[in-house]
Amino acid sequence: MNRVKVKGLMGVLVLALLAGAGGCTRTVVVEKPVPAPAPALPQNEHLVMAVLYLQHAAEARALRYQAYALARTRLDEALSHHKSPKKLAVVVDIDETVLDNSPYEGKLIKANASYPEFWKEWCQLAQAKAIPGAVEFLNYAVSRGVDVFYVSNRRLELLEPTMENLRREGFPQVEVGHIYLRTDESSKENRRLAIQKTHEIALLIGDNLADFAAVFEGQSTQLRNQTVDRLKKEFGTRFIVLPNPMYGDWEGALYNYQWRLPADQKALLRHRALKDF
Repeated sequence: MNRVKVKGLMGVLVLALLAGAGGCTRTVVVEKPVPAPAPALPQNEHLVMAVLYLQHAAEARALRYQAYALARTRLDEALSHHKSPKKLAVVVDIDETVLDNSPYEGKLIKANASYPEFWKEWCQLAQAKAIPGAVEFLNYAVSRGVDVFYVSNRRLELLEPTMENLRREGFPQVEVGHIYLRTDESSKENRRLAIQKTHEIALLIGDNLADFAAVFEGQSTQLRNQTVDRLKKEFGTRFIVLPNPMYGDWEGALYNYQWRLPADQKALLRHRALKDF
């Protein structure tokens, strides 16, 4: 029997051909070629839709206006019931709460880079635009005699460009005593407590649950959701949440807060967390 190998695209095909009166059989094997491995996706491909949503979806813009409209209503209610000798305060996060850093995320996607690459350069440009509704609401709060405090995990070394950016966009009370950036710890609890020594906090506004209470810090996805259910009366009352599908503790919880994992392992954990039917 003669065995002839023929390479093709149709899989393995065995043909038995009768050859001559002797009944000799010739087997022809068509081998399926080994496919080339699929090209690896850029490490930030998962960010593309999130960034496009915040940059282009009118629904995202509407959600932001909605959040600050609700904040104004809740602040008016707090003012009408205010009896404490302490002055009322509104505490806001900065990134993705009052300033839009989606161009920075866009840079990471196009450069196939990851945070903190380019972060200092972006902040030093002081070009982040105001989140829709934020400037109007915070200026309204100040006009009603309420103090505004900016509590952010930007590093202290970025104080000057951060203040420049906020002033450029028209935010009120952009002063050293009203801006609490990160020094040693990422938790904002001690900074909130410092504000509470002199003020009664009427509202906390942010895009990450840790912007509201220390109880959310380091929690698993399941516990974060359970804590939200337990504190559901606070949301829309004292806690005002803005959308941020680009990053946050919600993502960190998927990785068990192991932010330094390789990109392929993070991608695997994201896929494992998906629910389907």
